Amino acid sequence: MTTDYYNIAFQYTEEQKLIQESTKSWVNRFVMPKIKVCYQESKPIPNITKELANIGAFGLIIPEEYGGMGADYISYGLMMQELERGDTSVRVMSSIQTSLVMYAILTFGTETQKEKYLPKLATGDYLGAFGLTESNFGSNTAGMHCHFKEVADEIILTGSKMWIGNSSTCDIAIVWAKDEHDNVRGIIVETDKVTNFNSSLIEDKWSFRTSKTGELIFSESKLPKSQLLPKTKTIKDAYKCLNIGRYAVAWGSIGIAMNCYETALKYSQERIQFGQPIASKQLIQKKLADMITEITKAQLICHQLGKLMDDNKSTYQQISMAKRNNVKMAQSVAKEARQILGGMGITGEYPIMRHLMNLETLVTYQGTHEMHLLITGRDITGINAI
Repeated sequence: MTTDYYNIAFQYTEEQKLIQESTKSWVNRFVMPKIKVCYQESKPIPNITKELANIGAFGLIIPEEYGGMGADYISYGLMMQELERGDTSVRVMSSIQTSLVMYAILTFGTETQKEKYLPKLATGDYLGAFGLTESNFGSNTAGMHCHFKEVADEIILTGSKMWIGNSSTCDIAIVWAKDEHDNVRGIIVETDKVTNFNSSLIEDKWSFRTSKTGELIFSESKLPKSQLLPKTKTIKDAYKCLNIGRYAVAWGSIGIAMNCYETALKYSQERIQFGQPIASKQLIQKKLADMITEITKAQLICHQLGKLMDDNKSTYQQISMAKRNNVKMAQSVAKEARQILGGMGITGEYPIMRHLMNLETLVTYQGTHEMHLLITGRDITGINAI
């Protein structure tokens, strides 16, 4: 049984194969035995932060001089795929730290900021959050109300950020806010040093149940002006971070689809009805054939996108297409897998329903399905329909 139907791994380097296999082994050993209970109890996997740091999942694409591994984007994608095969919450924690927080500091920070924060983020001594979305501004992030003013050597920050991963546990947060000239700037907020700061936790959610999600709240909060990311000027700078996050989602969605397909294939070969395994039935084979076909197409999209990113030739429109296509693909595969398993598909004995609930978040996470469709539409027609 293989989910690499086109033998794409033939093109992987030895380092890429090692990263994929070592991540898969860690997921099987550390995540799989714990995830069912943690998900049902809505609790994070114990010691997950240090465990992710130990396998290099914080800062894989960050240069070694700052504590990362300096790996390529295909390696990063393969790691995201294997982490999300375990559970979305595991991939999200790695991706927030790497794609959003560390990447923002690496791209827009001073040398002092890079040296201060990146090594501690890589080791998990600091846990990061990314504060962009607000309760009234999701797709229209540029309409944010969160703002700050500069007074002498300080920043005074007011506003809130909603749907923030690691909101209640983060040591630092990259918060995006408007200055007095309506320029969108990134700010490194140290949560134990900023004044008048609170965070809240969304307790009652049916998706991302092993992730902590909530709100960051600032009320004339004071912090040093040196915490500004000096190279940030517009909302497009925040979007550059989101591009790396969306790339991680595109690969991670493949991991979900692979896990659901493998579960359904094995079940269909073992489940006997009318004296034969249900895998012998034409309609079951059609479902399985469609599933592996769609997975293969998504794998090829991500492999080519990874090569483009490594060559610095990718566009945000290409990343947008991969995120939209692969999440929708994973939803379709998971739903078909659930049907093949019948009633067993809704039980905790199998991962299908857990993946389906997580996918309900991913379809709107970091840009809704419809917004990504419109990004592609604008790109191919030259006409903005948003």
